Amino acid sequence: MNNGIDSIGNAKQILHEVGKVIVGKNETMIKVLLAIVAGGHILMEDIPGVGKTTLAVSLSRALGLDYNRVQFTPDVLPSDITGYSIYDKNTGEMRYQKGAVLCNLFLADELNRATSRTQSALLQAMEEGEVTVDAQTYAVPQPFVVIATQNPTGAKGTQMLPDSQMDRFMLRVSMGYPAHEDEIEMVRRRQSGVSPESVRQVVSRQELLEIRKAAESVYIKDEMIDYIVTLCGKTRCEPRILQGASPRASLALTALSKATAWIQGRDYVLPRDVRFVFHDCIEHRLIWPQEVTSAEEKDAILEKLFDSVKAPAVK
Repeated sequence: MNNGIDSIGNAKQILHEVGKVIVGKNETMIKVLLAIVAGGHILMEDIPGVGKTTLAVSLSRALGLDYNRVQFTPDVLPSDITGYSIYDKNTGEMRYQKGAVLCNLFLADELNRATSRTQSALLQAMEEGEVTVDAQTYAVPQPFVVIATQNPTGAKGTQMLPDSQMDRFMLRVSMGYPAHEDEIEMVRRRQSGVSPESVRQVVSRQELLEIRKAAESVYIKDEMIDYIVTLCGKTRCEPRILQGASPRASLALTALSKATAWIQGRDYVLPRDVRFVFHDCIEHRLIWPQEVTSAEEKDAILEKLFDSVKAPAVK
Protein backbone atom coordinates (compact mmCIF):
# COMPACT_ATOMS: atom_id res chain seq x y z
CA MET A 1 0.00 0.00 0.00
CA ASN A 2 1.13 3.56 -0.69
CA ASN A 3 0.22 5.25 2.57
CA GLY A 4 3.64 4.77 4.14
CA ILE A 5 2.23 2.66 6.99
CA ASP A 6 3.15 -0.99 7.39
CA SER A 7 -0.36 -2.32 8.00
CA ILE A 8 0.60 -6.00 8.33
CA GLY A 9 3.69 -5.27 10.42
CA ASN A 10 1.88 -2.97 12.85
CA ALA A 11 -1.03 -5.36 13.25
CA LYS A 12 1.29 -8.30 13.92
CA GLN A 13 3.25 -6.34 16.52
CA ILE A 14 0.11 -5.16 18.30
CA LEU A 15 -1.37 -8.67 18.37
CA HIS A 16 1.97 -10.09 19.53
CA GLU A 17 2.12 -7.69 22.47
CA VAL A 18 -1.50 -8.26 23.51
CA GLY A 19 -1.01 -12.01 22.98
CA LYS A 20 1.53 -12.00 25.79
CA VAL A 21 -1.35 -11.89 28.28
CA ILE A 22 -4.35 -13.05 26.20
CA VAL A 23 -3.78 -16.68 25.20
CA GLY A 24 -5.67 -18.54 22.47
CA LYS A 25 -8.10 -15.75 21.53
CA ASN A 26 -6.49 -14.52 18.31
CA GLU A 27 -9.72 -14.04 16.36
CA THR A 28 -11.29 -12.01 19.16
CA MET A 29 -8.18 -9.82 19.42
CA ILE A 30 -8.15 -9.27 15.65
CA LYS A 31 -11.81 -8.25 15.54
CA VAL A 32 -11.47 -5.83 18.46
CA LEU A 33 -8.44 -4.30 16.74
CA LEU A 34 -10.42 -4.04 13.49
CA ALA A 35 -13.16 -2.06 15.25
CA ILE A 36 -10.59 0.30 16.74
CA VAL A 37 -8.96 0.81 13.32
CA ALA A 38 -12.42 1.40 11.81
CA GLY A 39 -13.20 4.06 14.43
CA GLY A 40 -15.94 2.12 16.19
CA HIS A 41 -16.85 0.93 19.67
CA ILE A 42 -16.87 -2.64 20.98
CA LEU A 43 -19.29 -4.56 23.19
CA MET A 44 -17.80 -7.63 24.87
CA GLU A 45 -20.51 -9.90 26.23
CA ASP A 46 -19.42 -12.79 28.40
CA ILE A 47 -19.33 -14.22 31.88
CA PRO A 48 -16.97 -12.61 34.44
CA GLY A 49 -13.33 -13.66 34.65
CA VAL A 50 -12.51 -14.64 31.06
CA GLY A 51 -10.21 -11.71 30.29
CA LYS A 52 -12.40 -8.91 28.93
CA THR A 53 -10.84 -6.21 31.11
CA THR A 54 -7.35 -7.61 30.60
CA LEU A 55 -7.78 -7.38 26.83
CA ALA A 56 -8.89 -3.74 27.05
CA VAL A 57 -5.98 -2.74 29.31
CA SER A 58 -3.47 -4.58 27.11
CA LEU A 59 -4.76 -2.87 23.96
CA SER A 60 -4.58 0.55 25.58
CA ARG A 61 -0.90 -0.04 26.36
CA ALA A 62 -0.03 -1.43 22.92
CA LEU A 63 -1.76 1.52 21.23
CA GLY A 64 -0.42 4.18 23.60
CA LEU A 65 -3.89 5.30 24.63
CA ASP A 66 -4.90 7.27 27.71
CA TYR A 67 -7.15 4.81 29.54
CA ASN A 68 -9.97 5.13 32.09
CA ARG A 69 -12.16 2.44 33.57
CA VAL A 70 -15.48 2.73 35.40
CA GLN A 71 -17.09 -0.21 37.17
CA PHE A 72 -20.76 0.35 36.39
CA THR A 73 -23.10 -0.21 39.34
CA PRO A 74 -26.59 1.15 40.09
CA ASP A 75 -25.12 4.06 42.09
CA VAL A 76 -22.85 5.37 39.30
CA LEU A 77 -24.19 8.76 38.18
CA PRO A 78 -24.17 10.33 34.70
CA SER A 79 -21.87 13.07 36.04
CA ASP A 80 -19.31 10.39 36.92
CA ILE A 81 -19.11 9.69 33.19
CA THR A 82 -19.51 13.09 31.56
CA GLY A 83 -18.13 15.34 34.32
CA TYR A 84 -19.72 18.22 36.21
CA SER A 85 -19.39 21.94 36.95
CA ILE A 86 -18.06 23.12 40.31
CA TYR A 87 -17.86 26.63 41.74
CA ASP A 88 -14.34 28.09 41.80
CA LYS A 89 -14.14 30.62 44.63
CA ASN A 90 -10.90 32.09 43.25
CA THR A 91 -12.49 33.17 39.96
CA GLY A 92 -16.12 33.34 41.01
CA GLU A 93 -17.05 31.16 38.05
CA MET A 94 -18.14 27.60 37.47
CA ARG A 95 -15.26 25.33 36.49
CA TYR A 96 -15.69 22.11 34.52
CA GLN A 97 -14.38 18.96 36.20
CA LYS A 98 -13.94 16.43 33.44
CA GLY A 99 -15.52 13.00 33.69
CA ALA A 100 -14.03 9.57 33.17
CA VAL A 101 -15.13 9.36 29.53
CA LEU A 102 -12.69 12.11 28.48
CA CYS A 103 -9.87 9.76 27.56
CA ASN A 104 -8.75 7.77 24.52
CA LEU A 105 -9.96 4.33 25.60
CA PHE A 106 -12.87 4.17 28.01
CA LEU A 107 -13.68 0.80 29.56
CA ALA A 108 -17.30 0.63 30.68
CA ASP A 109 -17.10 -2.47 32.84
CA GLU A 110 -20.37 -4.38 33.33
CA LEU A 111 -22.33 -1.63 31.59
CA ASN A 112 -25.65 -3.40 31.96
CA ARG A 113 -25.54 -3.15 35.77
CA ALA A 114 -25.97 0.64 35.65
CA THR A 115 -29.23 2.57 35.45
CA SER A 116 -30.62 3.52 32.04
CA ARG A 117 -29.90 7.18 32.76
CA THR A 118 -26.22 6.49 33.38
CA GLN A 119 -25.96 4.21 30.35
CA SER A 120 -27.40 6.95 28.15
CA ALA A 121 -24.67 9.35 29.34
CA LEU A 122 -22.32 7.44 27.06
CA LEU A 123 -24.40 7.88 23.91
CA GLN A 124 -23.36 11.42 22.94
CA ALA A 125 -19.67 10.64 23.44
CA MET A 126 -19.95 7.42 21.42
CA GLU A 127 -21.88 8.91 18.51
CA GLU A 128 -20.70 12.52 18.37
CA GLY A 129 -17.34 12.48 20.13
CA GLU A 130 -18.35 15.08 22.70
CA VAL A 131 -20.20 15.57 25.98
CA THR A 132 -22.47 18.39 27.09
CA VAL A 133 -22.50 19.60 30.69
CA ASP A 134 -24.53 22.65 31.79
CA ALA A 135 -25.06 23.71 28.14
CA GLN A 136 -21.30 23.60 27.47
CA THR A 137 -19.90 21.07 25.00
CA TYR A 138 -16.52 19.40 25.45
CA ALA A 139 -14.83 17.23 22.83
CA VAL A 140 -13.43 13.88 23.85
CA PRO A 141 -9.75 13.28 23.00
CA GLN A 142 -8.96 11.62 19.70
CA PRO A 143 -8.64 8.78 19.00
CA PHE A 144 -11.58 7.74 21.16
CA VAL A 145 -12.99 4.26 21.63
CA VAL A 146 -15.39 2.69 24.12
CA ILE A 147 -15.00 -0.94 25.09
CA ALA A 148 -18.00 -1.97 27.14
CA THR A 149 -18.30 -5.31 28.89
CA GLN A 150 -21.66 -6.86 29.55
CA ASN A 151 -22.68 -9.87 31.57
CA PRO A 152 -25.12 -12.24 29.85
CA THR A 153 -28.78 -11.34 30.14
CA GLY A 154 -30.30 -12.92 33.21
CA ALA A 155 -27.20 -12.59 35.37
CA LYS A 156 -28.03 -11.15 38.81
CA GLY A 157 -28.39 -7.37 38.82
CA THR A 158 -28.34 -6.94 35.03
CA GLN A 159 -30.81 -5.55 32.53
CA MET A 160 -31.06 -5.47 28.76
CA LEU A 161 -29.31 -2.58 27.05
CA PRO A 162 -31.78 -0.59 24.92
CA ASP A 163 -31.79 -1.15 21.16
CA SER A 164 -30.56 2.39 20.49
CA GLN A 165 -27.48 1.80 22.63
CA MET A 166 -26.72 -1.65 21.20
CA ASP A 167 -26.79 -0.16 17.71
CA ARG A 168 -23.97 2.24 18.61
CA PHE A 169 -21.49 -0.57 19.10
CA MET A 170 -19.72 -1.38 15.86
CA LEU A 171 -19.41 -5.03 16.83
CA ARG A 172 -20.04 -7.45 19.65
CA VAL A 173 -17.65 -10.24 20.54
CA SER A 174 -17.31 -12.87 23.25
CA MET A 175 -14.15 -14.23 24.80
CA GLY A 176 -15.48 -17.59 25.98
CA TYR A 177 -13.68 -20.08 28.18
CA PRO A 178 -10.10 -20.82 27.09
CA ALA A 179 -9.11 -24.24 25.82
CA HIS A 180 -7.50 -26.47 28.43
CA GLU A 181 -3.95 -26.04 27.11
CA ASP A 182 -4.42 -22.29 26.68
CA GLU A 183 -5.56 -21.96 30.28
CA ILE A 184 -2.49 -23.88 31.45
CA GLU A 185 -0.27 -21.53 29.43
CA MET A 186 -2.08 -18.50 30.85
CA VAL A 187 -1.45 -19.69 34.43
CA ARG A 188 2.22 -20.40 33.62
CA ARG A 189 2.74 -16.92 32.21
CA ARG A 190 1.11 -15.30 35.21
CA GLN A 191 3.47 -17.22 37.51
CA SER A 192 6.34 -15.79 35.47
CA GLY A 193 5.14 -12.25 36.09
CA VAL A 194 3.50 -11.66 32.69
CA SER A 195 0.69 -9.08 33.07
CA PRO A 196 -0.83 -6.19 31.10
CA GLU A 197 1.95 -3.99 32.49
CA SER A 198 4.44 -6.02 30.44
CA VAL A 199 2.73 -5.06 27.15
CA ARG A 200 4.96 -2.75 25.10
CA GLN A 201 3.64 0.25 23.19
CA VAL A 202 3.71 -0.34 19.44
CA VAL A 203 2.14 2.81 17.98
CA SER A 204 1.39 6.31 19.25
CA ARG A 205 -1.98 8.04 19.36
CA GLN A 206 -1.04 10.13 16.32
CA GLU A 207 0.00 7.01 14.44
CA LEU A 208 -3.33 5.38 15.27
CA LEU A 209 -5.14 8.39 13.81
CA GLU A 210 -3.06 8.01 10.64
CA ILE A 211 -3.88 4.29 10.57
CA ARG A 212 -7.59 5.14 10.77
CA LYS A 213 -7.26 7.54 7.84
CA ALA A 214 -5.39 4.92 5.82
CA ALA A 215 -8.08 2.30 6.49
CA GLU A 216 -10.82 4.78 5.61
CA SER A 217 -9.15 5.45 2.26
CA VAL A 218 -9.33 1.77 1.22
CA TYR A 219 -11.20 1.53 -2.08
CA ILE A 220 -14.58 -0.15 -2.18
CA LYS A 221 -16.40 -0.73 -5.49
CA ASP A 222 -20.01 0.26 -5.96
CA GLU A 223 -20.84 -3.43 -6.43
CA MET A 224 -19.41 -4.14 -2.96
CA ILE A 225 -21.43 -1.31 -1.42
CA ASP A 226 -24.56 -2.74 -3.05
CA TYR A 227 -23.61 -6.16 -1.64
CA ILE A 228 -23.32 -4.79 1.90
CA VAL A 229 -26.57 -2.82 1.71
CA THR A 230 -28.38 -5.86 0.26
CA LEU A 231 -27.15 -8.04 3.13
CA CYS A 232 -28.39 -5.55 5.72
CA GLY A 233 -31.67 -5.17 3.82
CA LYS A 234 -32.20 -8.94 3.89
CA THR A 235 -32.38 -8.82 7.70
CA ARG A 236 -35.34 -6.44 7.44
CA CYS A 237 -37.51 -8.89 5.50
CA GLU A 238 -36.43 -12.12 7.21
CA PRO A 239 -39.57 -13.53 8.93
CA ARG A 240 -37.53 -14.97 11.82
CA ILE A 241 -36.17 -11.49 12.69
CA LEU A 242 -38.56 -8.99 14.31
CA GLN A 243 -36.41 -5.92 13.60
CA GLY A 244 -33.62 -5.84 11.05
CA ALA A 245 -30.34 -3.96 10.84
CA SER A 246 -30.40 -0.17 10.65
CA PRO A 247 -28.60 1.98 8.06
CA ARG A 248 -25.98 2.54 10.77
CA ALA A 249 -25.22 -1.17 10.43
CA SER A 250 -24.49 -0.73 6.70
CA LEU A 251 -22.01 2.04 7.53
CA ALA A 252 -20.40 -0.05 10.27
CA LEU A 253 -20.11 -3.15 8.08
CA THR A 254 -18.50 -1.07 5.33
CA ALA A 255 -15.98 0.48 7.73
CA LEU A 256 -15.10 -2.90 9.25
CA SER A 257 -14.69 -4.49 5.81
CA LYS A 258 -12.31 -1.72 4.77
CA ALA A 259 -10.32 -2.16 8.00
CA THR A 260 -10.17 -5.91 7.36
CA ALA A 261 -8.74 -5.31 3.90
CA TRP A 262 -6.26 -2.73 5.17
CA ILE A 263 -4.94 -4.90 7.98
CA GLN A 264 -4.12 -7.57 5.37
CA GLY A 265 -2.16 -5.07 3.29
CA ARG A 266 -4.83 -4.62 0.59
CA ASP A 267 -6.19 -1.28 -0.63
CA TYR A 268 -9.50 -2.69 -1.89
CA VAL A 269 -12.36 -4.66 -0.30
CA LEU A 270 -13.22 -8.27 -1.18
CA PRO A 271 -16.39 -10.25 -0.29
CA ARG A 272 -14.39 -12.36 2.16
CA ASP A 273 -13.67 -9.20 4.19
CA VAL A 274 -17.40 -8.68 4.61
CA ARG A 275 -17.94 -12.31 5.62
CA PHE A 276 -15.24 -12.16 8.31
CA VAL A 277 -17.02 -9.40 10.28
CA PHE A 278 -20.67 -9.86 9.23
CA HIS A 279 -21.98 -11.84 12.21
CA ASP A 280 -20.18 -9.81 14.88
CA CYS A 281 -21.28 -6.53 13.29
CA ILE A 282 -24.93 -7.41 12.68
CA GLU A 283 -26.30 -9.97 15.17
CA HIS A 284 -26.48 -7.72 18.25
CA ARG A 285 -28.42 -5.06 16.32
CA LEU A 286 -31.33 -7.37 15.55
CA ILE A 287 -34.45 -8.04 17.59
CA TRP A 288 -35.31 -11.72 17.65
CA PRO A 289 -38.61 -13.45 18.49
CA GLN A 290 -38.89 -15.21 21.82
CA GLU A 291 -38.63 -18.66 20.26
CA VAL A 292 -35.19 -17.86 18.79
CA THR A 293 -32.98 -17.87 21.87
CA SER A 294 -29.76 -19.79 21.27
CA ALA A 295 -26.66 -18.24 19.71
CA GLU A 296 -26.36 -21.28 17.44
CA GLU A 297 -29.84 -20.76 16.00
CA LYS A 298 -29.21 -17.06 15.40
CA ASP A 299 -25.89 -17.82 13.71
CA ALA A 300 -27.57 -20.40 11.47
CA ILE A 301 -30.24 -17.91 10.38
CA LEU A 302 -27.64 -15.24 9.62
CA GLU A 303 -25.41 -17.72 7.79
CA LYS A 304 -28.28 -18.81 5.57
CA LEU A 305 -29.22 -15.19 4.95
CA PHE A 306 -25.62 -14.33 4.05
CA ASP A 307 -25.34 -17.26 1.63
CA SER A 308 -28.58 -16.20 -0.09
CA VAL A 309 -26.93 -13.05 -1.45
CA LYS A 310 -24.58 -13.58 -4.37
CA ALA A 311 -21.19 -11.99 -3.82
CA PRO A 312 -19.97 -9.70 -6.61
CA ALA A 313 -16.96 -10.69 -8.67
CA VAL A 314 -14.12 -8.36 -7.72
CA LYS A 315 -10.98 -8.47 -9.84
